[in-house]
Amino acid sequence: MKIQDLFFILIFLFVFWRRSPRLATIIGLLCLLLAIPLFKFWIFFTAERLTWYAAAFFAYAIVLLIINELKS
Repeated sequence: MKIQDLFFILIFLFVFWRRSPRLATIIGLLCLLLAIPLFKFWIFFTAERLTWYAAAFFAYAIVLLIINELKS
């Protein structure tokens, strides 16, 4: 496990605690924005991880939106 994985877990736990689909989406977009220059400079391992992290944040945001829709 690398340091970036630990940061991801900490940030994901914070977003999980807040239960905010908007925050999860914003952080997912930030992960993608950070991945773009890494792909350009051929740092594929970290860039690929950032895209997986973004997918996790987007999936969590979708789950939260579905739960909110079912409650109302």
